[in-house]
Amino acid sequence: MNFGQSLKRACRGIIYSLKTEKNMRFHFLAALLVIVVGFILRISKIHWLFIIYAIGSVLVAELFNTSLERAIDLAKPAVHPLAGIAKDIAAGAVLVTAIQAVIIGYVVFSAYLF
Repeated sequence: MNFGQSLKRACRGIIYSLKTEKNMRFHFLAALLVIVVGFILRISKIHWLFIIYAIGSVLVAELFNTSLERAIDLAKPAVHPLAGIAKDIAAGAVLVTAIQAVIIGYVVFSAYLF
């Protein structure tokens, strides 16, 4: 598989997640809002690095969570306690990342708002 095909498949995965996962859509829209606010407030280049890191971390965590959920559903279509625990742990990783992003956003934007 060449680079172009890999890129196409990666984009297909992101689009799939946006279409099927309401949390992915929420995080994506929140990221767009944060980017708009960053431009309005004219945050510094260093602050942009933190914001980009926070956004990327949340979106990556959500993509991994979706991937893991689909793999578990494929491997174990019937309800199984360990499958549920694995899904809960992945969701917890997204939550931790989202909390981290909120803290980063607060620290960055408070410098411009307060």
